[in-house]
Amino acid sequence: MLWFSIATLLPVAFLTLAGLFGGIFCAVAVLYQTVFVYVMDRLVHGAAARRGQDGEFPVGQGLAVFLGLAHLALIWIAVYAIGGPSGLSWLERLACFIAFGLFFGQVSNANAHELIHKQARFPRRLGILVYISLLFGHHASAHPKVHHIWVASDRDPNSPALNESFYHFWPRAWIGSFRAGLEAENRMRAKAHTPASVLSHPYLAYVSGAASMIIAAAVFWGTGGVLALVALTGYAQMQLLVSDYVQHYGLRRTLRDNGKLEPVGPQHSWNTPHFYSSALMLNAPRHSDHHMHPLRSYPSLRLDEQTMPTLPRSLPVMGTLALFPHFWRRVMNPRVAALEKPTQ
Repeated sequence: MLWFSIATLLPVAFLTLAGLFGGIFCAVAVLYQTVFVYVMDRLVHGAAARRGQDGEFPVGQGLAVFLGLAHLALIWIAVYAIGGPSGLSWLERLACFIAFGLFFGQVSNANAHELIHKQARFPRRLGILVYISLLFGHHASAHPKVHHIWVASDRDPNSPALNESFYHFWPRAWIGSFRAGLEAENRMRAKAHTPASVLSHPYLAYVSGAASMIIAAAVFWGTGGVLALVALTGYAQMQLLVSDYVQHYGLRRTLRDNGKLEPVGPQHSWNTPHFYSSALMLNAPRHSDHHMHPLRSYPSLRLDEQTMPTLPRSLPVMGTLALFPHFWRRVMNPRVAALEKPTQ
């Protein structure tokens, strides 16, 4: 639990100082989430895989809740720093955009993902609020009710096909998950014994919440605030979707003779063993175990490199590679093909 706390709380402090005071803190916030994390991954590569898995850390719901609450403050600090009358120079604003965007896309997203899988009401609603603040509220419905059911199949908008570029996947997954999540919610409401009021529809909260964020940014900081909010959340959404792209690229579940898909197994997600970036993202790179056990808390997620497909580099590095389709296919297509070969 110590490493999760160190990895995630340091950027919270750096970002707060960068947004409020600028200067050297802007550079520190960027360098921490890029150079420092990369170096730490190289120094302790494989350490997490060699350690005991179950019970490796105590349950960390307290940290997840704190990070969720911190995000709700940080996003307004970010909008103020980048688009408001913060007095920061254009270079400081650019550094803040990169730093806050990386945090929202990699830490806030991973943490909200953890929270919406909680059974307790408050953590789950906090996770939904984080996604709404990122103008991506529908993910709170589409992820558990579509992605987890149809992952690694053509029925999941967030499972990319072999040879599909990220630039084709990105809009298809965004629009497709919005529609599929809405359809799933409507089906559940139609099957309910007691008809629910339209005012309780979660998509009403997602859309009205996003509109409220934009209106608040406009009221406080005008056009600059709105542009900052939209740019930051768009950047964060892109990172969420590139994570889905990287973690499911080219993997498909077999359709059985009875017309049903095989159960989700360790072979249906890509994983990484890199220690520090995994701690920063609350073990999101241990993705196979999450899909096999969605309610398992992030500190207890397991990684078995013998049965779970493993990426050659950390998730942030592979996400960057995914932006270059030619090189991405050259690295990943042979690995997908190797997984598809029948064992002798």
